[in-house]
Amino acid sequence: MNTEHRDVIIVGAGLTGIGAACHLNTKCPDRSYLLLESRQAIGGTWDLFRYPGIRSDSDMHTLGYSFKPWESKKSIADGPDILSYVREAATENAIDQHIRYGHRLISASWCSKQSLWTLEIRQSDSEDPVQMTCNFLYMCAGYYNYDQPHDPQFPEVESFKGTLVHPQFWPADLDYQDKRVVIIGSGATAMTLLPAMTDKAKQVTMLQRSPTYVLTRPSEDRFANGLRKILPAAWAYTITRIINTVSQEILFKQSQAFPKIAKRFFIGQVRRKLGKSYDVDRHFTPKYFPWDQRLCLVPDDDMFNAINAGGADVVTDHIKRFTKTGIELETGEHLDADIIVSATGLKLLVMGGVTFTVDGDNIDFSKKTTYKGLMVSDVPNMVSIFGYINASWTLRADLAAVWVCRALNHMSNTQTNKVVPKVPDAIKDLPTKDWITDFPAGYMQRSMHLQPRQRDQAPWINSQNFRKERVLFGESLTSDKALHFSAAANP
Repeated sequence: MNTEHRDVIIVGAGLTGIGAACHLNTKCPDRSYLLLESRQAIGGTWDLFRYPGIRSDSDMHTLGYSFKPWESKKSIADGPDILSYVREAATENAIDQHIRYGHRLISASWCSKQSLWTLEIRQSDSEDPVQMTCNFLYMCAGYYNYDQPHDPQFPEVESFKGTLVHPQFWPADLDYQDKRVVIIGSGATAMTLLPAMTDKAKQVTMLQRSPTYVLTRPSEDRFANGLRKILPAAWAYTITRIINTVSQEILFKQSQAFPKIAKRFFIGQVRRKLGKSYDVDRHFTPKYFPWDQRLCLVPDDDMFNAINAGGADVVTDHIKRFTKTGIELETGEHLDADIIVSATGLKLLVMGGVTFTVDGDNIDFSKKTTYKGLMVSDVPNMVSIFGYINASWTLRADLAAVWVCRALNHMSNTQTNKVVPKVPDAIKDLPTKDWITDFPAGYMQRSMHLQPRQRDQAPWINSQNFRKERVLFGESLTSDKALHFSAAANP
């Protein structure tokens, strides 16, 4: 078996992977690299999801890359525009020539003697496996299972004679003209689909077990658009990015510090949009406080406008069973449906579902400790990216990419080729806590027992705080006692 080698192999060619490669290009030009993409196109989420209205739930001045200004008028962007943005970044930085499509990483084995990862890769167009090696493994495969969404096990679902679809696998030929559509879910996907499908459907109903907090804002950022008229695009983008990042942080912190006031603010906003006659208490008033789970964005009041126009409605109830013609609820009400959309969330996948070994020993990540939310204890030369749950994903991915380049350059400067975080003996027996705390969202809790643990002191934390992590990630590698750099005897 022929074995290719690269200094760095990036797993995933989505928003995160392309950004990581762009940073490598500029900050580590001496390093060879390759991107492995299991699908046949770049873009990740933004290429996979094709449901009506697919859009960002964060503004593109923070979801976009730090090095590539977002110049479109709409800051709450449509999926196709985001995909074009990612493709442009890849083309402008000549990343596309470094991508291997249809290559799925199955296992990764680390050898300390050689300071080398050996990767077993499955090709989509061949039964023959591929083997590659690299010195540094960069996991940018996202956080959910691309092949299998969350299955809530609906009761008697086989009874339904209409069309049942999941947004993750939206049929290109799905015809919902003059059809009755029921969307199960209350997250960002459901709230995107509800107004987007009313243009054709006879009636669209969002069925939720419990409400979610929503925040409405214009899809166009007038400040950013005005700033671009008087400043160079890069300057305007940087200023807007800083302002929006600080605004996100203030909103999050104020919501946590004054939860009752924040709750009144968000619920009051909905009451003003839907009017006094609408049952906001039932359909838009969660039992928890804001930011105990992620807020959903309603750009340009689109969901409220659809409800006020009569083409859409929200039902808050539990499913008793599926019937031939729709869904029977616990209250006895029946929702007639020609099409049912299961927008019930994602299935998280730890480390892309890859099997890892270090010197022959299988790695159980749930028994490991996270290092700055980037690496895990006792696993060398491997970084895995997970963005923010309370801010834009790419803010953290960009910080992490800069840290990776610093680590690679530090190894070059010190003539080392291995870096591994090691938990000090003094804190090994102290209690640990979940990798992400104070966030009880179902999609996170379903896989939390599989994730690495964190501790009460840096750097063994996953703070999910952009301002703190800018400082934490920028700390000197030379004086970091948690990181151990060395050189293999036979590299």
